Amino acid sequence: MVRQLRARAGQRLGLLTALMSAAVFATAGPFAKSLLVTGWSSGAVVLLRVGGASVILLPLAIRALGGRWHLLRANAAAVVAYGAVAVAGCQVAYFYALQHLSVGVALLLEYLAIVLVVVVVCLRTRSLPSRLTGAGTLLALGGLALVLNIAGAATPDPVGVLWGLAAACGLATYFLIAARETSLPPIALAGFGMTVATAALGALGLVGVLPMHVETAPARFAGWTMPWWLAIAELALVGCAMAYVLGIVGARALGSTVASFVGLTEVLFTIVIAWALLGELPTGLQLVGGAVVLAGVVAVKLGERRPAAPAATGDVVEGAGSRAEILDFVPLQPSA
Repeated sequence: MVRQLRARAGQRLGLLTALMSAAVFATAGPFAKSLLVTGWSSGAVVLLRVGGASVILLPLAIRALGGRWHLLRANAAAVVAYGAVAVAGCQVAYFYALQHLSVGVALLLEYLAIVLVVVVVCLRTRSLPSRLTGAGTLLALGGLALVLNIAGAATPDPVGVLWGLAAACGLATYFLIAARETSLPPIALAGFGMTVATAALGALGLVGVLPMHVETAPARFAGWTMPWWLAIAELALVGCAMAYVLGIVGARALGSTVASFVGLTEVLFTIVIAWALLGELPTGLQLVGGAVVLAGVVAVKLGERRPAAPAATGDVVEGAGSRAEILDFVPLQPSA
């Protein structure tokens, strides 16, 4: 009984942390776009955002390890993949998408990652998603279609769509790695991952693959401005360092499947923030789509809480995420 109460309390705390992560992640798009419209390159914005977060988190990451460097060596591949793909690759693709699409549409494309996460977990656990998880996935995709106005006359820029889909691959990597049950502290994964991402971005900039252009003009919002360095500080401290640490903590508590769906609420937060800061007001159909997306998140969360049939010892695959994630799927074959 005590274990169940603790588990439920951990799930509630994980859900709250994941929602907080989504809310602070949502500030990144509007603040980044305020710099992009003044002439900044996407590479420069990402490098300063991630580099600033690395400076903040790396000392905390070293302290969290407490000399246990073997933990870092044991998780080196995950840290490199987290930094190079989930952080650097995902952000570059997303910010390039912002040059062709509105903030809300770019983010919704990025969150097609939820489908990739469901597919990967199915393959890892050799299981099919529960009915509620499947229904939640369909609802989320339907909401995305409404927000993107696929049936309307205004078609999104195909270049922006491709960058958005690339960002989706990076985001799926983020959820899958963040949810891994490991003894490496969350802040260590974030801190060392940010350092890897900064090195990768810097190398791409040095060889000219990633343009690095900055402007000293104030960041422009709807009817007001702020110093460029203040916008960068927000992106590094709030929209990156705080957001990634909270995201890892939430993903470890919820599992990659549920965390990816809860993270989809970032879309709703972003639409509201983009409206307030940039004046990008969504249409009525897009608001309906946002509500449908939220309903999909709720369905997935309810599917995760349903009682699961006992599984054989071999059904749990190492690295597939938390127990919450495993319970969200039903075995393809009966347990022996």
